[in-house]
Amino acid sequence: MTTRPWILASQMDEEIDTRKINNSFLRDHNYATEADIISTVEFNPTGELLATGDKGGRVVVFQREQESKNQPHRRGEYNVYSTFQSHEPEFDYLKSLEIEEKINKIRWLPQQNAAYFLLSTNDKTVKLWKISERDKRPEGYNLKDEDGRIRDPSTITALRVPVLQPMDLMVEATPRRVFSNAHTYHINSISVNSDYETYMSTDDLRINLWNLEITNRSFNIVDIKPANMEELTEVITAAEFHPHQCNTFVYSSSKGTMRLCDMRASALCDNHSKFFEEPEDPSNRSFFSEIISSISDVKFSHSGRYLMTRDYLTVKVWDLNMESKPLETYQVHDYLRSKLCSLYENDCIFDKFECVWNGSDSVIMTGSYNNFFRMFDRNTKRDVTLEASRENSKPRAVLKPRKVCVGGKRRKDEISVDSLDFSKKILHTAWHPSENIIAVAATNNLYIFQDKVN
Repeated sequence: MTTRPWILASQMDEEIDTRKINNSFLRDHNYATEADIISTVEFNPTGELLATGDKGGRVVVFQREQESKNQPHRRGEYNVYSTFQSHEPEFDYLKSLEIEEKINKIRWLPQQNAAYFLLSTNDKTVKLWKISERDKRPEGYNLKDEDGRIRDPSTITALRVPVLQPMDLMVEATPRRVFSNAHTYHINSISVNSDYETYMSTDDLRINLWNLEITNRSFNIVDIKPANMEELTEVITAAEFHPHQCNTFVYSSSKGTMRLCDMRASALCDNHSKFFEEPEDPSNRSFFSEIISSISDVKFSHSGRYLMTRDYLTVKVWDLNMESKPLETYQVHDYLRSKLCSLYENDCIFDKFECVWNGSDSVIMTGSYNNFFRMFDRNTKRDVTLEASRENSKPRAVLKPRKVCVGGKRRKDEISVDSLDFSKKILHTAWHPSENIIAVAATNNLYIFQDKVN
């Protein structure tokens, strides 16, 4: 699977152009402001839509090009479908704290009708958005004219039946629910339950359960805050619901552990049903051990049988039936082990990389530095390093595997570990739920690649 060639299907730096129109200001196309940096990427359950959120609080939704007989190769391309401002910067006057507008996570709800629904969150507030199309408008009202002004009732001499007239397609994004005032600390993840009625939001110390219809209250299901904050030894880093069992969820911690909880056992899931931890090898113990063991992302496989976790240097696959050690461990960028001191000094060691499964759970993908991203085939145990960059990516061009050289003689097609650019990092990736199409966020650019076989 991973040995197949991948090609660039679309590159979405055009997203900046749409913002220039919507926000009525000009920006150099090659220059990205802090607000343009993509902070989350998510396909909807069918893969027809792809949403990105950025540090400026905006959500851009891309729609997949419909297949045409004349241009069958355009099927993989995604074009801008809707752009809207999801969150605005706020200020907490009680705590004298600025609340950023940055979108931390986006989660789609399964489509129930013609409209689409998604949840987006910043540090404090979750919003439910409805994205709908309108291509007809009503005309022929009795009590108001075509401009919307109320008519004088004395001038109305006959009743009219309003009719729907065709109009240019409009895509509207409207906020349907706002879930706020439930988190003291920053929200790091949200997850929609398989019952499609509830979802959970997670911050550093607590997990709250919400009903999608109720905004004024939530239920606290995990609370690890100690009575004395000086005794705090770990924080929650990510959480996710089981894809099929609505009572089961998992959360990971900064100590490199995971806890599987069952909501049927008790209302407050402080006591976990399973505890996953890999014993540390004493020979590898160092000053940075605790930092690099912190789990930055946790994902259930589509089947629900496995868990995948990402820490700073590795991706691990766990079997839910084996708590003592991971089933598989993949080294993402082990060549950085000798660089941990400088990575600590420039704060890169605290970067939170995400990881994703492909649709069949046979391949996993995660990001690295220098705009590299890695794929690991669980069946063949082969892996490949690819690069998302404007210089190397032309439409339909085949991506060349990249190799990093650690010391010694460097081959022509290799890149030295000392020349890696740590300001270019792939933190956010997404995989189409059923096809070999991936989305990779590189700073302010979104790259969409597809398997050349497709």
